Amino acid sequence: MSGQVMPCSPQEIASLFLFEKLTPGQLGRLCSEGRVERFEAGPVYTEGDPATCFYVMLEGTVVLYRRVGGDDVEVSRTSQRGVYAGAMQAYLGDRVPQTYNNSMRVTEPTRFFVLSAQSFADIMQEWFPMAAHLLEGLFFGAKNTQRAIGQRERLLALGSLSAGLTHELNNPAAAAVRATATLRERVGKMRHKLAVIAQGDYSREAIADLIEIQERTVERVAKATASTPLEAADREDELADWLDEHGIAEGWRVAPTFVQAGLDADWLEQVAAAVADDILPAAIGWLNYTVETELLMDEIDDSTHRISHLVDAAKQYSQLDRAPHRVVDVHELLDSTLLMLSGKIGSRIRVVKDYDRSVPDVPAYPAELNQVWTNLVDNAVSAIGSTGGEGTLTVRTAREGDRLLVEFRDTGPGIPADIRSRIFDPFFTTKPVGEGTGLGLDISWRIVVNKHHGSLQVESVPGDTRFQVLLPLSTPDPEPYAGPEADTAPGGAGTAPAPASGTASATETAEEPV
Repeated sequence: MSGQVMPCSPQEIASLFLFEKLTPGQLGRLCSEGRVERFEAGPVYTEGDPATCFYVMLEGTVVLYRRVGGDDVEVSRTSQRGVYAGAMQAYLGDRVPQTYNNSMRVTEPTRFFVLSAQSFADIMQEWFPMAAHLLEGLFFGAKNTQRAIGQRERLLALGSLSAGLTHELNNPAAAAVRATATLRERVGKMRHKLAVIAQGDYSREAIADLIEIQERTVERVAKATASTPLEAADREDELADWLDEHGIAEGWRVAPTFVQAGLDADWLEQVAAAVADDILPAAIGWLNYTVETELLMDEIDDSTHRISHLVDAAKQYSQLDRAPHRVVDVHELLDSTLLMLSGKIGSRIRVVKDYDRSVPDVPAYPAELNQVWTNLVDNAVSAIGSTGGEGTLTVRTAREGDRLLVEFRDTGPGIPADIRSRIFDPFFTTKPVGEGTGLGLDISWRIVVNKHHGSLQVESVPGDTRFQVLLPLSTPDPEPYAGPEADTAPGGAGTAPAPASGTASATETAEEPV
């Protein structure tokens, strides 16, 4: 948008802190190559348009916006003379995208000193070559460092997840191995018992009755329900007494297996009534092996199902077989992340899932959202750990208008107010040296805001810290997938006014995470 061109006064622009150290000749060149423009209340430039001009405010009020989903979100507002915005990265040339990374509006008639992007780049390289090289090195160095450490952090997170997953898989796998070895032994004994029965003086009818009892016992085992420890102990005593009364040797060894299978004294009375007294001990032994094999197969089945569930959770977490962008049930992503991190969460932290299952699915990059959940859960676990390791992590979902809320609440010590505005900054961390890179929340912010057009915010008091992710329920067509490291950081250079003297604070107009 063009404004009303007005005369440029070297004396006026010299009064701005940005230009106060320039020589008269330099001020004259600025006025000859630049111009003063007066804008009525309204837009000056729009986010995403080619960055053609560098703006320095002479008087008035400017407001900067970032596009989040379908809304323009205000990120700064100031009336401080000398603040600047626009094509601040023009001196980097085509090595970075030369587009406006925000939108600027004025709320009242406002005058700017305006310099073309090319003139700004030429002047920076000619007047301040050392500063330009330093800024260039700082800009690309920070991006390279951020990318390298971000990759390292993801590798560390992957290592932590792998360790947790290995631990979780080890338990059911070991249980299946033990059950299989025991099952092989029991099947061998069952074959031996069958040979003994076949060689005995049992009638065909007696053997048929025994097999029929075995089938009914198997059905009974399949329908068995768990008992309380007290109930199980009472029933074991009852069955042991029954077995002793009927001459069954070492009945106390058999009784626990029968109780676990849901068998009781009434069932044994039915068995005793169905077979002759002389084959009752053999029948009880035969049924004991039958019950043990069924219980062992149930244990193997449970263990393999647990392994399968963990593998499914790992696939869900990694999204290896899914499209990068698709409509997802956020609860599936949360469940898979919590399961993958269960080893790290441990038994001393209580996890509460407060899900609103009525919320609709959302369009998203699920693998990247899982990375966000991982970072937020990891931070919550670390916060709770700093207070002794016991506490509660609550994961809540809800609908807020046209957005989905995912909230992570922990009972840790909270985030001090004086650092709360910095927690999303790259490399800022409160963890001890070697335990954090300071990129987890930065990466999460960029994934949520830049990739998903949502917002990430925090509310914190001692004992109640809440990280809230708000995702739009509908988004425009997805952008080409490039991974989180391709996004611009929350306070991207060249997008916000940043006063450079003691007359104004740079934070007054610097882009801050929404």
